[in-house]
Amino acid sequence: MESEKFLTERFEAHRDHLRRVAYRMLGSSTEADDAVQETWLRLARSDPGAIANLGGWLTTVVARVCLDMLRSRRSRREEPLPTDAGQMHEAAIDPEAEAQLADSVGLALLVVLEALAPAERVAFVLHDMFDLPFAEIAPIVGRSPTAARQLASRARRRVRGAPTAGADLTSKRQVVDAFLAAARAGDFEGLLVVLDPDVVLHADRAALALDGSAERRGAAAVAAHFKGRAQLARPVLVNGALGVIVAPVGKLLLVLEIEIAADRIAAIDAIADPERLRELELSVLD
Repeated sequence: MESEKFLTERFEAHRDHLRRVAYRMLGSSTEADDAVQETWLRLARSDPGAIANLGGWLTTVVARVCLDMLRSRRSRREEPLPTDAGQMHEAAIDPEAEAQLADSVGLALLVVLEALAPAERVAFVLHDMFDLPFAEIAPIVGRSPTAARQLASRARRRVRGAPTAGADLTSKRQVVDAFLAAARAGDFEGLLVVLDPDVVLHADRAALALDGSAERRGAAAVAAHFKGRAQLARPVLVNGALGVIVAPVGKLLLVLEIEIAADRIAAIDAIADPERLRELELSVLD
């Protein structure tokens, strides 16, 4: 009984770290908890006396569990998020929980990680986020250290995207940030400042069904549509250009491709069709 209590205490000392690793790999709190629980079960079935470095052993095990879960997720088509406007309205999402999610990892990063192959995601998370050497990552993903390094490098390129012009991106980021801030605050006048008088909002059928993003023309009409929204929106790079994603609980729901001219938003293309979303190349902003 005492040895079991001691083992439990040692495991609990690592639980928070294991959950952080699992959450960044899986992007789901529930699945992360499942992965940590499976790690505990495997520890309970093992011989603790034969484990020289418990922290390293647990990290390796939880990473392998997550890799299996990611591969299982890839092998089946996951049920899509509901597209009913009432179900997915922003008011149905807990804003505080979403804010904590965005602050802890970054919604944009979670969305981009979803596009990586399982082994790429595991190698990238373990090395770039938790500083695990490739010699230790290699057996987890079933590759050589050199191949594991290549997996992480390939993932890093996809996460960061192609290089963009720094000054131009900075000025456009300021416009998008001002647009999102005004939208969240319900600041109609603030929206008019960042929207071109002749701005056009276009939406595909899925976006229209989602939140009524029918085509609108003119700053007043577009400002009225976005007023009081965007609580779940985050800026990202969309095909190398500045854009916005909406991703409740880290699952991509909507992308706004934004065209900026003369420091104002000239056009917005709202995309929610799953096939179109899969074709977009998304990468995080520094």
